[in-house]
Amino acid sequence: MSSLKLYANDLILFAHVADAGSFTRASDLTGLPKSTLSRRLTELENAFGERLMQRSTRQLVLTEFGESMLEHARRLMDESDAATALALHRRAEPYGTLRVSMPPEYHELSMVQVVCEFTRRYPDVRLEIDLSARRVDIVAERFDVAVRAATRLPDDSSLVARHIMTMQNSLYASPKYLRRYGKALEPDDLLEHNGLVLVTSAGEPQSWHLQRGSDRWEGLPRRTLSANSLGMQQALSVEGLGIVGLSDHFAQPLVQQGVLQRVLPEWNLPHTTIWCVTPGRRLLPQRTLAFIDVFKEVLSGGDRQ
Repeated sequence: MSSLKLYANDLILFAHVADAGSFTRASDLTGLPKSTLSRRLTELENAFGERLMQRSTRQLVLTEFGESMLEHARRLMDESDAATALALHRRAEPYGTLRVSMPPEYHELSMVQVVCEFTRRYPDVRLEIDLSARRVDIVAERFDVAVRAATRLPDDSSLVARHIMTMQNSLYASPKYLRRYGKALEPDDLLEHNGLVLVTSAGEPQSWHLQRGSDRWEGLPRRTLSANSLGMQQALSVEGLGIVGLSDHFAQPLVQQGVLQRVLPEWNLPHTTIWCVTPGRRLLPQRTLAFIDVFKEVLSGGDRQ
Protein backbone atom coordinates (compact mmCIF):
# COMPACT_ATOMS: atom_id res chain seq x y z
CA MET A 1 0.00 0.00 0.00
CA SER A 2 1.55 3.32 -1.07
CA SER A 3 2.01 6.10 1.49
CA LEU A 4 -0.12 9.25 1.43
CA LYS A 5 1.40 12.54 2.55
CA LEU A 6 -1.21 14.96 3.88
CA TYR A 7 -0.87 18.42 5.38
CA ALA A 8 -3.19 19.36 8.24
CA ASN A 9 -3.44 22.96 7.04
CA ASP A 10 -4.90 21.84 3.72
CA LEU A 11 -7.56 19.78 5.50
CA ILE A 12 -8.38 22.77 7.71
CA LEU A 13 -8.74 24.97 4.62
CA PHE A 14 -11.07 22.34 3.14
CA ALA A 15 -13.22 22.58 6.29
CA HIS A 16 -13.31 26.39 5.99
CA VAL A 17 -14.41 26.20 2.33
CA ALA A 18 -17.04 23.55 3.07
CA ASP A 19 -18.48 25.45 6.05
CA ALA A 20 -18.43 28.78 4.21
CA GLY A 21 -20.14 27.33 1.15
CA SER A 22 -18.03 29.33 -1.31
CA PHE A 23 -14.43 30.25 -2.02
CA THR A 24 -15.33 33.94 -1.68
CA ARG A 25 -16.66 33.62 1.86
CA ALA A 26 -13.83 31.27 2.81
CA SER A 27 -11.36 33.81 1.45
CA ASP A 28 -12.90 36.52 3.64
CA LEU A 29 -12.71 34.22 6.66
CA THR A 30 -9.15 32.96 6.19
CA GLY A 31 -7.59 36.01 4.55
CA LEU A 32 -6.23 33.85 1.72
CA PRO A 33 -6.90 34.60 -1.97
CA LYS A 34 -9.55 32.48 -3.66
CA SER A 35 -6.97 31.25 -6.14
CA THR A 36 -4.80 29.95 -3.29
CA LEU A 37 -7.72 28.15 -1.69
CA SER A 38 -8.72 26.58 -4.98
CA ARG A 39 -5.16 25.47 -5.71
CA ARG A 40 -4.64 23.99 -2.23
CA LEU A 41 -7.95 22.13 -2.45
CA THR A 42 -7.06 20.76 -5.89
CA GLU A 43 -3.69 19.57 -4.57
CA LEU A 44 -5.45 17.87 -1.66
CA GLU A 45 -7.86 16.13 -4.04
CA ASN A 46 -4.93 15.02 -6.23
CA ALA A 47 -3.24 13.56 -3.14
CA PHE A 48 -6.42 11.65 -2.28
CA GLY A 49 -7.03 10.67 -5.88
CA GLU A 50 -10.68 11.59 -5.41
CA ARG A 51 -12.79 14.75 -5.48
CA LEU A 52 -13.91 16.31 -2.20
CA MET A 53 -16.50 18.59 -3.78
CA GLN A 54 -18.08 19.37 -7.11
CA ARG A 55 -17.65 23.01 -8.18
CA SER A 56 -19.94 25.13 -10.31
CA THR A 57 -20.21 28.86 -10.90
CA ARG A 58 -23.00 29.08 -8.31
CA GLN A 59 -22.33 26.49 -5.63
CA LEU A 60 -20.07 23.92 -4.09
CA VAL A 61 -21.46 20.45 -3.41
CA LEU A 62 -19.63 17.91 -1.27
CA THR A 63 -19.08 14.48 -2.71
CA GLU A 64 -19.77 11.41 -0.61
CA PHE A 65 -16.03 11.16 0.03
CA GLY A 66 -15.91 14.86 0.93
CA GLU A 67 -18.68 14.44 3.50
CA SER A 68 -16.76 11.60 5.13
CA MET A 69 -13.49 13.56 5.17
CA LEU A 70 -15.13 16.76 6.48
CA GLU A 71 -15.62 15.27 9.95
CA HIS A 72 -11.86 14.70 10.28
CA ALA A 73 -11.08 18.12 8.81
CA ARG A 74 -13.36 19.86 11.31
CA ARG A 75 -11.69 17.97 14.15
CA LEU A 76 -8.33 19.32 13.02
CA MET A 77 -9.83 22.82 12.74
CA ASP A 78 -11.17 22.59 16.31
CA GLU A 79 -7.78 21.50 17.61
CA SER A 80 -6.09 24.33 15.74
CA ASP A 81 -8.59 26.81 17.22
CA ALA A 82 -7.98 25.40 20.70
CA ALA A 83 -4.22 25.82 20.31
CA THR A 84 -4.71 29.39 19.05
CA ALA A 85 -7.07 30.18 21.93
CA LEU A 86 -4.54 28.84 24.43
CA ALA A 87 -1.82 31.04 22.96
CA LEU A 88 -4.08 34.11 23.00
CA HIS A 89 -5.18 33.33 26.53
CA ARG A 90 -1.58 33.69 27.68
CA ARG A 91 -1.21 37.19 26.27
CA ALA A 92 -1.04 39.91 28.89
CA GLU A 93 -3.29 42.25 26.90
CA PRO A 94 -6.38 41.37 24.81
CA TYR A 95 -5.52 41.21 21.13
CA GLY A 96 -6.98 40.10 17.81
CA THR A 97 -10.51 40.01 16.40
CA LEU A 98 -13.58 39.62 18.61
CA ARG A 99 -16.82 38.57 16.89
CA VAL A 100 -19.90 39.51 18.92
CA SER A 101 -23.54 38.74 18.18
CA MET A 102 -26.15 40.85 19.93
CA PRO A 103 -29.87 41.53 19.55
CA PRO A 104 -30.91 44.55 17.48
CA GLU A 105 -32.41 46.12 20.63
CA TYR A 106 -28.89 47.09 21.69
CA HIS A 107 -30.12 50.50 22.86
CA GLU A 108 -31.74 49.08 26.02
CA LEU A 109 -28.63 47.06 26.78
CA SER A 110 -26.39 50.18 26.65
CA MET A 111 -24.36 48.49 23.91
CA VAL A 112 -23.07 51.76 22.43
CA GLN A 113 -21.62 52.59 25.83
CA VAL A 114 -20.22 49.07 26.16
CA VAL A 115 -18.50 49.24 22.76
CA CYS A 116 -17.08 52.72 23.42
CA GLU A 117 -15.70 51.68 26.81
CA PHE A 118 -14.27 48.41 25.47
CA THR A 119 -12.47 50.04 22.52
CA ARG A 120 -11.13 52.77 24.79
CA ARG A 121 -9.56 50.20 27.11
CA TYR A 122 -8.49 47.66 24.47
CA PRO A 123 -7.60 49.47 21.22
CA ASP A 124 -5.70 46.43 19.89
CA VAL A 125 -8.89 44.36 19.68
CA ARG A 126 -10.82 44.62 16.42
CA LEU A 127 -14.55 44.30 17.11
CA GLU A 128 -16.91 42.70 14.57
CA ILE A 129 -20.51 43.19 15.74
CA ASP A 130 -23.50 41.39 14.23
CA LEU A 131 -26.94 42.79 15.11
CA SER A 132 -29.48 40.08 14.45
CA ALA A 133 -32.87 39.12 15.85
CA ARG A 134 -32.22 35.48 14.90
CA ARG A 135 -30.53 33.05 17.27
CA VAL A 136 -27.14 32.61 15.63
CA ASP A 137 -25.24 29.34 15.68
CA ILE A 138 -22.29 30.49 17.77
CA VAL A 139 -20.04 27.54 16.99
CA ALA A 140 -20.80 27.10 13.28
CA GLU A 141 -20.70 30.85 12.57
CA ARG A 142 -17.59 31.22 14.73
CA PHE A 143 -18.76 33.94 17.10
CA ASP A 144 -16.69 34.54 20.22
CA VAL A 145 -19.61 35.72 22.34
CA ALA A 146 -23.35 36.23 21.90
CA VAL A 147 -25.39 38.59 24.08
CA ARG A 148 -28.81 37.11 24.78
CA ALA A 149 -31.81 38.28 26.79
CA ALA A 150 -34.10 35.49 27.99
CA THR A 151 -35.73 34.14 31.12
CA ARG A 152 -33.93 30.86 30.45
CA LEU A 153 -31.75 29.44 27.70
CA PRO A 154 -32.14 26.07 25.96
CA ASP A 155 -29.73 23.36 27.05
CA ASP A 156 -26.66 23.07 24.82
CA SER A 157 -23.63 21.19 26.05
CA SER A 158 -21.36 22.91 23.51
CA LEU A 159 -22.04 26.39 24.95
CA VAL A 160 -21.43 28.15 28.25
CA ALA A 161 -23.82 30.89 29.43
CA ARG A 162 -22.50 33.49 31.86
CA HIS A 163 -25.04 35.44 33.87
CA ILE A 164 -24.64 39.22 33.50
CA MET A 165 -27.68 40.63 35.28
CA THR A 166 -31.36 39.98 35.96
CA MET A 167 -33.75 42.79 35.07
CA GLN A 168 -37.13 43.29 36.72
CA ASN A 169 -39.87 44.35 34.28
CA SER A 170 -43.00 46.44 34.81
CA LEU A 171 -45.65 48.36 32.91
CA TYR A 172 -45.11 52.05 32.11
CA ALA A 173 -46.99 54.86 30.39
CA SER A 174 -46.53 58.60 29.88
CA PRO A 175 -48.32 61.06 32.19
CA LYS A 176 -50.18 62.59 29.24
CA TYR A 177 -51.50 59.16 28.23
CA LEU A 178 -52.72 58.48 31.77
CA ARG A 179 -54.37 61.90 31.98
CA ARG A 180 -56.27 61.10 28.80
CA TYR A 181 -57.25 57.47 29.49
CA GLY A 182 -57.08 57.29 33.26
CA LYS A 183 -55.02 55.10 35.57
CA ALA A 184 -55.42 51.34 35.77
CA LEU A 185 -56.25 50.37 39.35
CA GLU A 186 -56.50 46.61 38.74
CA PRO A 187 -55.08 44.37 35.98
CA ASP A 188 -58.55 43.93 34.43
CA ASP A 189 -58.59 47.70 33.84
CA LEU A 190 -55.80 47.16 31.30
CA LEU A 191 -58.32 45.61 28.92
CA GLU A 192 -59.74 49.06 28.17
CA HIS A 193 -56.33 50.65 27.53
CA ASN A 194 -53.96 50.81 24.57
CA GLY A 195 -51.13 48.27 24.75
CA LEU A 196 -47.76 48.56 23.03
CA VAL A 197 -46.69 44.93 22.86
CA LEU A 198 -43.94 42.82 21.36
CA VAL A 199 -44.61 39.99 18.93
CA THR A 200 -43.59 36.35 19.24
CA SER A 201 -41.41 34.58 16.68
CA ALA A 202 -44.69 33.38 15.14
CA GLY A 203 -45.84 36.99 14.72
CA GLU A 204 -48.46 36.90 17.49
CA PRO A 205 -48.76 39.65 20.16
CA GLN A 206 -47.15 38.59 23.44
CA SER A 207 -49.57 38.51 26.36
CA TRP A 208 -48.75 40.35 29.56
CA HIS A 209 -48.12 38.01 32.50
CA LEU A 210 -48.43 39.98 35.72
CA GLN A 211 -47.58 38.83 39.22
CA ARG A 212 -48.19 40.28 42.69
CA GLY A 213 -47.03 37.84 45.33
CA SER A 214 -49.04 34.69 44.70
CA ASP A 215 -51.58 36.51 42.48
CA ARG A 216 -51.35 36.05 38.72
CA TRP A 217 -52.97 37.80 35.76
CA GLU A 218 -52.59 37.22 32.03
CA GLY A 219 -54.11 39.23 29.23
CA LEU A 220 -53.78 42.02 26.70
CA PRO A 221 -55.60 45.28 26.06
CA ARG A 222 -58.27 45.07 23.39
CA ARG A 223 -56.44 47.79 21.46
CA THR A 224 -52.84 46.87 20.76
CA LEU A 225 -50.02 48.13 18.58
CA SER A 226 -47.54 45.30 18.13
CA ALA A 227 -43.97 45.42 16.83
CA ASN A 228 -40.73 43.47 17.13
CA SER A 229 -38.80 46.51 18.35
CA LEU A 230 -38.79 47.32 22.05
CA GLY A 231 -37.00 50.59 21.32
CA MET A 232 -39.85 51.70 19.07
CA GLN A 233 -42.46 50.69 21.64
CA GLN A 234 -40.67 52.66 24.34
CA ALA A 235 -40.51 55.74 22.10
CA LEU A 236 -44.21 55.43 21.24
CA SER A 237 -45.08 55.14 24.91
CA VAL A 238 -43.17 58.34 25.66
CA GLU A 239 -45.27 60.00 22.94
CA GLY A 240 -48.44 58.92 24.74
CA LEU A 241 -49.63 56.10 22.48
CA GLY A 242 -50.09 53.44 25.15
CA ILE A 243 -48.81 51.28 27.97
CA VAL A 244 -45.56 49.34 27.47
CA GLY A 245 -43.59 46.69 29.36
CA LEU A 246 -40.02 47.81 30.14
CA SER A 247 -37.20 46.82 32.44
CA ASP A 248 -37.14 48.91 35.61
CA HIS A 249 -33.38 49.34 35.22
CA PHE A 250 -33.62 51.21 31.95
CA ALA A 251 -37.02 52.85 32.51
CA GLN A 252 -35.82 54.60 35.67
CA PRO A 253 -34.06 57.50 33.84
CA LEU A 254 -37.28 58.18 31.90
CA VAL A 255 -39.25 58.13 35.15
CA GLN A 256 -36.80 60.60 36.69
CA GLN A 257 -37.22 62.85 33.65
CA GLY A 258 -40.99 62.76 34.16
CA VAL A 259 -41.75 61.31 30.71
CA LEU A 260 -42.89 57.87 31.99
CA GLN A 261 -44.46 56.58 35.17
CA ARG A 262 -45.20 53.15 36.57
CA VAL A 263 -48.56 51.52 35.88
CA LEU A 264 -49.93 49.12 38.51
CA PRO A 265 -46.80 49.53 40.67
CA GLU A 266 -47.64 46.52 42.85
CA TRP A 267 -47.62 44.18 39.84
CA ASN A 268 -44.57 42.96 37.92
CA LEU A 269 -43.92 41.33 34.56
CA PRO A 270 -41.61 38.27 34.40
CA HIS A 271 -37.95 39.15 34.82
CA THR A 272 -35.42 38.96 31.99
CA THR A 273 -31.89 37.65 32.40
CA ILE A 274 -29.00 38.95 30.32
CA TRP A 275 -26.42 36.33 29.35
CA CYS A 276 -23.11 36.23 27.54
CA VAL A 277 -22.94 32.91 25.72
CA THR A 278 -19.59 31.53 24.55
CA PRO A 279 -18.37 28.32 22.93
CA GLY A 280 -17.66 25.93 25.76
CA ARG A 281 -15.28 23.66 23.87
CA ARG A 282 -12.19 25.84 24.16
CA LEU A 283 -10.33 28.06 26.58
CA LEU A 284 -11.55 31.62 26.20
CA PRO A 285 -9.05 34.21 24.97
CA GLN A 286 -8.46 37.30 27.07
CA ARG A 287 -10.33 39.53 24.61
CA THR A 288 -13.55 37.56 25.21
CA LEU A 289 -13.17 37.67 28.98
CA ALA A 290 -12.40 41.41 28.81
CA PHE A 291 -15.55 42.08 26.78
CA ILE A 292 -17.72 40.17 29.27
CA ASP A 293 -16.17 42.10 32.17
CA VAL A 294 -16.78 45.48 30.50
CA PHE A 295 -20.33 44.52 29.52
CA LYS A 296 -21.19 43.52 33.08
CA GLU A 297 -19.54 46.61 34.51
CA VAL A 298 -21.36 49.06 32.24
CA LEU A 299 -24.76 47.44 32.79
CA SER A 300 -24.27 47.58 36.54
CA GLY A 301 -23.51 51.30 36.29
CA GLY A 302 -19.90 51.00 37.39
CA ASP A 303 -18.05 51.95 34.19
CA ARG A 304 -14.99 54.05 34.61
CA GLN A 305 -14.76 57.50 33.12
